Amino acid sequence: MRILIIGAGAIGALFAYFLHRSGQQVVMLERNTEKVESIKKGGLHIEGISGEGIIPVEISSRPSRVGEVDLVMLCVKAYDTEHALLETVPFLHKDTLVLTVQNGLGNVEKIAQAVGWENTLGGITAHGATDLGSGKIRHAGKGETIIGALSQIRRTRAEDIARIFNDAGIETSVTDDVQGMVWSKVVINAAINPLTAILRLKNGELLHYPEVRETMQEIVEEAVAVTKAKGIHLKWLDPVAQTERVCQATEKNYSSMLQDILSHKRTEIDFINGAIVHEGKALGIPAPVNNALTHLVKAIESLAIEKQKIVYH
Repeated sequence: MRILIIGAGAIGALFAYFLHRSGQQVVMLERNTEKVESIKKGGLHIEGISGEGIIPVEISSRPSRVGEVDLVMLCVKAYDTEHALLETVPFLHKDTLVLTVQNGLGNVEKIAQAVGWENTLGGITAHGATDLGSGKIRHAGKGETIIGALSQIRRTRAEDIARIFNDAGIETSVTDDVQGMVWSKVVINAAINPLTAILRLKNGELLHYPEVRETMQEIVEEAVAVTKAKGIHLKWLDPVAQTERVCQATEKNYSSMLQDILSHKRTEIDFINGAIVHEGKALGIPAPVNNALTHLVKAIESLAIEKQKIVYH
């Protein structure tokens, strides 16, 4: 299978590494030309819980040079989803499937609008990875990957992709409840990501402080109230306990939001905690803790702009 991975960050590079190593035809698309050149010259480097290795991989910054692919994996930040689709969709054929393993809400809907519901796959992954720069990543935590088709006519192809992922060492299962799966990940991200970003802690360190654990519980409870009002069924019966299990499983990982803060980059807070607040308001359900965290993280972003003259692109 020829697979295009859009975004050469931590998760995109991790999937590219495992899929290429298993014999799949992988090509990467990344708009950061410096990173593209680094990977072209030195390949993808991995270290951490999966050992160390280097593989060469095809990579470009120009969608027109990619050629036809069977599967597109969208691994860019949620705020870059529309831009990535605008650049890529004109070069896809009618049977190409597009899979998101991104954080946050709204990505699945944007993809479906661009390529059609029948060609859209939703997905989440619990793998933790840190982008060390120049095509180097640290694999810091393992977890299940779950994917699902929006249209039943594509379930068989979703199962085929899951088999390919499993053969590559990426533990993957298929679900028929894409919305429940995405919200299940958002609830956990909402509790872990902003707290690690604000407190500058690794995932596992959140569990060391009773006050932080209590705040995590409050975040999750607010989010669960919204999901219940929307009629969404979460994957786990006890989302608070599952959040703590994820912290333990990825204890040495720096969350993606903390990585963004440390790199003075824009975060995905609007698509995680901010989205919970937005959905709650529409239903008349308050989410004050999620709202406060959204404001705090956005304030940190603003301070970075003021102090370091950072311009987002």
